[in-house]
Amino acid sequence: MEQLIHLTIDGVGVDVPAGTTVLEAAKQAGINIPTLCYLKDINQIGACRLCVVDTGARALQAACVLPVAPNMNVRTNTPAVREARKVNLELLLSNHEKKCLTCVRSKNCELQTLCQELGVGDETRFAGAMTKYDVDDLSPSIVRDNNKCVLCRRCVAACNVSQAVGVIGPVNRGFNTAIESPWGMKLSDMACINCGQCIAACPVGALYEKDSTQKVWDLLANPNKHVVVQPAPAVRAALGEEFGMPMGTAVTGKMAAALRRLGFDKVFDTDFAADLTIMEEATELLDRLNNGGVLPMITSCSPGWIKFCEHYYSDFIPNLSTCKSPHEMEGAIIKSYYAQKAGIDPKDIAVVSVMPCTAKKYEAARPELAANGVPDVDEVITTRELARMIKEAGIDFANLKDEDFDSLMGESTGAAVIFGATGGVMEAALRTAYEVVTGETLENVDFEAVRGVEGVKEASVKVGDITLNVAVANGTANAAKLLDAIRAGEKTYHFIEIMGCPGGCVTGGGQPIVPASVRMTVDPRVVRAKALYGEDAGKAKRKSHENAEVKALYDEFLGKPNSHKAHELLHTTYVARPKYSK
Repeated sequence: MEQLIHLTIDGVGVDVPAGTTVLEAAKQAGINIPTLCYLKDINQIGACRLCVVDTGARALQAACVLPVAPNMNVRTNTPAVREARKVNLELLLSNHEKKCLTCVRSKNCELQTLCQELGVGDETRFAGAMTKYDVDDLSPSIVRDNNKCVLCRRCVAACNVSQAVGVIGPVNRGFNTAIESPWGMKLSDMACINCGQCIAACPVGALYEKDSTQKVWDLLANPNKHVVVQPAPAVRAALGEEFGMPMGTAVTGKMAAALRRLGFDKVFDTDFAADLTIMEEATELLDRLNNGGVLPMITSCSPGWIKFCEHYYSDFIPNLSTCKSPHEMEGAIIKSYYAQKAGIDPKDIAVVSVMPCTAKKYEAARPELAANGVPDVDEVITTRELARMIKEAGIDFANLKDEDFDSLMGESTGAAVIFGATGGVMEAALRTAYEVVTGETLENVDFEAVRGVEGVKEASVKVGDITLNVAVANGTANAAKLLDAIRAGEKTYHFIEIMGCPGGCVTGGGQPIVPASVRMTVDPRVVRAKALYGEDAGKAKRKSHENAEVKALYDEFLGKPNSHKAHELLHTTYVARPKYSK
């Protein structure tokens, strides 16, 4: 039986398991202790000292790293505690650029919220020198502004712990401490994978996505451009949060309506291309299995994972599926199949992708992804950027009536929807592979073994006479563990799904940012994924090969999956990359 420890917090008795921190115990007792550097399961270092409490010891102690003890008496609201928190907060503010009105994180800034809650204003008692930093905006995906950095090190932990990339870290000491890349290099010169998990971890505006909204506004205002938009599966599971809706609210119909009101000429759905991806990817897998191809085959939908592989595990490049990611496939089809049907020169079409992912911005600029002599995708905006555009346009999102996507590339199956959750691509591929191989109808399409947010999941699935050994990894740190095991000969698989971000696209670097205080009790990976699985379950068609518009695309244009024309438009190549620019 689990050992429970009894303690008292502000007069409230609470029993918690041994090893629980005072911060966690207080949360269970319904008592809020302010934090800034703390991030559940990622960063627990007691650096900011805003969570200090009185336990009767000689000095106040940081609750986020203080384990409970039997009969401990904790006080979180004494005059000394309140004053210490204010002093520590004012010290942070004394070297913080306070341009809140124009900050991308205004109203969703943990530092701003703490100032309001603790009664601290712009004028602090610690006036003095302020460090001035140049803004690093050379990355295609991420902007670093150390003028707003509070040295919480949450971004460092995300980059190191969650992603095993480690391209940022603290340098210098004392007042001169800063979060930098090695040798003072820019992110664009490092093996940064553009995943944006540092942005999701940052409590302030020191890290944010490279804004593309003005470029999209300019496209929409250009009478010579036919502007087509496509939103990714995960966007519909999170966009509503930006408009006050509960986390996990699916807003598919409202999203389509809002995109139409913004002025896009066509509103297609990346889910269509997710189904298309499965047709290509499942066919590629079966070809490798039957004809001695390189195994295990590894999915290629996540550009953060692809860049991680190119930098750190280039020996696995032959294992990567040659399929483009869904939005790049759709961009190529829009500028060929759709252009032909609509009688529009591909050069006059602009494709805008709405993605949960900051790495998609980098991906869209890759020279390999220009099947028709023009980029497959012209601009990428994140879920957050779309929300800002909707607000700027004065659209009452919450009260919009649901609308459908435009036909030709608007139909999708349940298999496509779940692409946004870790394990979703694997499950979608298995649904199609089973029926292609056996010729039989798959009655139970829910592959529960590959669902969930565990870092690495394994399963063996019987597909006709073949027993497929499959694995699913989310977050590149978990991908590294999996690939190391394969290198060492400890694991053998046929098919692997890897998503660059923990939890998959639902918690991509471009999704609505969830404050650390909320993450203590709510797991966005689970709640947002639930919305996608719910939409999947409600679909009449739940297998990619049942998509009528995808069938029509093959019948009228591509011929068959993995045909010569399909390879020209829908497949790509990868390259080994150095760790840093010399």
